[in-house]
Amino acid sequence: MEKEISNDLVGKWLKGWSLSRNLPLPTAYRSGFIVEVNDEREKSRYVFSELNADFLHLAKTTSEPRVFLKVCTTFDRFKNAVPDHWKVQPQGYMMRCFQPMKIPDRSLHEDYRLEYEHYNSTSVVKIVTENGEFASIGRVVIVDDLAIYDRIFTESNHQRKGLATMVMMELEQIALSKGVFKNFLVATEEGRPFYQTLGWELYSLYTSIVIPS
Repeated sequence: MEKEISNDLVGKWLKGWSLSRNLPLPTAYRSGFIVEVNDEREKSRYVFSELNADFLHLAKTTSEPRVFLKVCTTFDRFKNAVPDHWKVQPQGYMMRCFQPMKIPDRSLHEDYRLEYEHYNSTSVVKIVTENGEFASIGRVVIVDDLAIYDRIFTESNHQRKGLATMVMMELEQIALSKGVFKNFLVATEEGRPFYQTLGWELYSLYTSIVIPS
C-alpha cells in the first residue's frame, strides 16, 4: 500500500516550481493542479498527488501533444490503463529534507566566486570563475513554510569540485534566514544520489507521461 501523499505539499512545490520558471501560478483542476507552460516542448502540465479517476479520465480523453500528465506513483500502476499513444518520461523523485542538511564544512576555491540574484520570490545562487565563466547554479523559492529548490546544475567541466554542494549550502542559508527549515525538490535519477548524501530522503516517485509532437 502506498503512503498518502499530501496534496497541499505537492501544490506548494508546484507553486514554487512555477515561480522559479516565471510561469503562471498553478490553478486547481479537479483533484489536482494545472500549469499553463506554453513553450515549444510543453503546452501544459497536470499534476496529481495520487492516481485516481481524474488522472485516468484525462489520460483517456486527451489527444493533444505536449500536454504532460504527472502523478505521484509508479508507471507500472497505470501503464495498462492509459492509451498507447502516451509515452512515459524519465523517472522523477520527489525528495524532502525536514532537518538541517548534512553539508560538510567547506570553503569555495579561490578560482571561483559566488553571485546572488533575486526575482519573482526566487533567490538564485550562482558560482562563476574569476574570469566570469559560469560554473554552477541553483534556485530556492519560499512558499509558506516550505523551501522549494529548483534547477540545481553544474557545468560538466566544473563537476566533482563541490560546487553543487556549495550552492545547496548557500540556498539553505537563505531559507533558514527566513525561518524556513522544510526543504523540497524533484530530482532526476542522476541527481538523486547527490541529494541523499546531503540528508535528503525520498518522499514519492513522480511519474510523467506525454503525447509526443
